[in-house]
Amino acid sequence: MKHTAIITGASRGIGKAIAKRLAMEGYHLALFCHNNIDLLNEFAEELRQECKVEVYTYQGDISDYGFTIPACEDALAKLGQVDVLINNAGIAHIGLLTDMTIDDWDNVINTNLSSVFYTSKAVAPSMVSRRTGNIINISSMWGTVGASCEVAYSASKGGVNSFTKAFAKELAPNGVAVNAITCGVVDTDMNGQLSEDEKAELAEEIPVGRFCDPSEIAETVLSIINAPSYMTGQIIGVDGGYI
Repeated sequence: MKHTAIITGASRGIGKAIAKRLAMEGYHLALFCHNNIDLLNEFAEELRQECKVEVYTYQGDISDYGFTIPACEDALAKLGQVDVLINNAGIAHIGLLTDMTIDDWDNVINTNLSSVFYTSKAVAPSMVSRRTGNIINISSMWGTVGASCEVAYSASKGGVNSFTKAFAKELAPNGVAVNAITCGVVDTDMNGQLSEDEKAELAEEIPVGRFCDPSEIAETVLSIINAPSYMTGQIIGVDGGYI
């Protein structure tokens, strides 16, 4: 039986790990990125060769509905169906709120939150018509508790969490599950601005004593996909006990 997935922000980090894990399970994929299309195409070819799956790639600004909705519709047409939608694309902004520009704010909110609306709007109707599907939103623990100097990021991820709970209630009667993963500190490029000393200090604050590996988020995604459909509207924390 054919299984398929759309994954945004798939050229590196968490999105890449999720793509690799699902390809290993035989999923045919549509992978989205903003800038790293050469890296994404190289990765896609690796998956085709190693896992014998179909992989389609798309480059564009996920915060622009003029790109995102048609691209998702094209991916749906090529894949034939979409069983899983992974909304992973996201950006951070560190700094005082009073120093943020309007464009900074719009960029974070549109990339992290509005994009989830665009992809869901494009893909959900086909899931509803088939009465099956999984939408999994990659969120952050800061969307739950907030982070100083990351107000826009925290607000966007808090919005993702509320979106998840509300949309799950809409789709539940049609057999489609919507859940979110609130990630803790994951060892990705997003935390690359930290020095080694800062990383070590931060790791000491995490009860498990280390950063999360992207593969652990990928395993969580797979466990959600394989969970009973009765599990929906859940905000699942993977933060090493941080919060």
